[in-house]
Amino acid sequence: MWRELWTLAVRAACGPRRLCTFQRSRVPALNSGTTIFALSSGQGRCGIAVIRTSGPASGYALGILTAPRDLPPARKASLRLLSDPRSGEPLDRALVLWFPGPQSFTGEDCVEFHVHGGPAVVSGVLQALGSVPGLRPAEAGEFTRRAFAHGKLNLTEVEGLADLIHAETEAQRRQALRQLDGELGHLCRGWAETLTKALAHVEAYIDFGEDDNLEEGVLEQVDSEVRALEVALQTHLGDARRGQRLRSGAHVVVTGPPNAGKSSLVNLLSRKPVSIVSPEPGTTRDVLETPVDLAGFPVLLSDTAGLREGIGPVEQEGVRRAQERLEQADLILAMLDACDLASPSSRNFLDMVVAPTGAQNPSKSSQRLLLVLNKSDLLPSGSPSLIPDLPPYLLLSCLTGEGLDSLLEMLRKELVAVCGDPSTGPPLLTRARHQHHLQGCLNALSHYKESKDLALAAEALRVARGHLTRLTGGGGTEEILDIIFQDFCVGK
Repeated sequence: MWRELWTLAVRAACGPRRLCTFQRSRVPALNSGTTIFALSSGQGRCGIAVIRTSGPASGYALGILTAPRDLPPARKASLRLLSDPRSGEPLDRALVLWFPGPQSFTGEDCVEFHVHGGPAVVSGVLQALGSVPGLRPAEAGEFTRRAFAHGKLNLTEVEGLADLIHAETEAQRRQALRQLDGELGHLCRGWAETLTKALAHVEAYIDFGEDDNLEEGVLEQVDSEVRALEVALQTHLGDARRGQRLRSGAHVVVTGPPNAGKSSLVNLLSRKPVSIVSPEPGTTRDVLETPVDLAGFPVLLSDTAGLREGIGPVEQEGVRRAQERLEQADLILAMLDACDLASPSSRNFLDMVVAPTGAQNPSKSSQRLLLVLNKSDLLPSGSPSLIPDLPPYLLLSCLTGEGLDSLLEMLRKELVAVCGDPSTGPPLLTRARHQHHLQGCLNALSHYKESKDLALAAEALRVARGHLTRLTGGGGTEEILDIIFQDFCVGK
């Protein structure tokens, strides 16, 4: 339905145009810049749909659709009757907002039509806009790209806006909002200003150092600023990809011997029947993955085959895939039957999976592990028959749900360690592009320290500054910008 509506709008924009006799303002010159329009609210039937325009013909389009009324006051909602400029037929009674540039989202003249959200109304307004000279349907992300081009948003803020639109969890929303508010961009601009000042001092020393017209200790001050910047860059690059995990989701793998309750836990955490649960060992023979929201964090939850030996070829392949997923996991949920801790399969799992991962330094390891003892409801005394060297564990009953709240709280703490806390601390690096430019800046600063020639040192500072500038969008190539703006829908 909505694809057909957009096709009609495109045809209207490209087809013959017949205007009504009343025209409130001059028809804009077609070479003065194109004006775009699109449905900006979500597709589908709704109470209110928002259609927006941006460009020099926005005011003209508003005037011609609301004739014979004058343009409404800027940035104030006004009720207007919208009419088809070709036939004069009423389309809808809508709220309209007029945003003269540069005080608008894109920096251009903009209009928003808040119309009733039925398909016929939206279709009629889109076709009417397509019939106005100088207007054409917007491409994906074109409104935001114009905001970037007019300096309303830098590139990190654009990425934050895209992440906010796609955010599915509370943690993703908080992180995206911080980036949209410009925290990462402000940090990088501050670093770039430091390098600009350092570069100016080095070049001044090259030009005037021999004349003794400079203050003493200029180069020592530059060295001190570069060392401080190196420390800051290393701190951000050492965040173990937390921001990228927060944006795309942490990988949590549930593993353990057969019949430990892995599939039951996956169903419990995902709140839907993802995996088949059966008392027969080896029911799960492949990796089953489902995206879930755990304590506000995005997680890709994987159910895996029970780890055991001496099985058929199909289940053996499932075990191989389970072990492969374990190597990729950010967080391992290791499950054991609380009533079967002394069995060979449980002992082997503790020795081969739990002990090696648990022995690693959590602050330096890329993997974390939680040991969960399931079937606590079957324990006669309410606690397992402990073996002497059992690592720290959580008791759980997937059948009754007892212990689930404690597990969720521990998962929240582990996911904060894996993904970072979006509410506090320095801004996170959410994309590989950020990592690339900060690493490039750090490498250039290393070349500065190694340079014996001041001209080469100045060039190293210039390269380092260039990486920070490109991170926020200065000097970016069209190919990179195209990739970033593809994340947006039409109308944003």
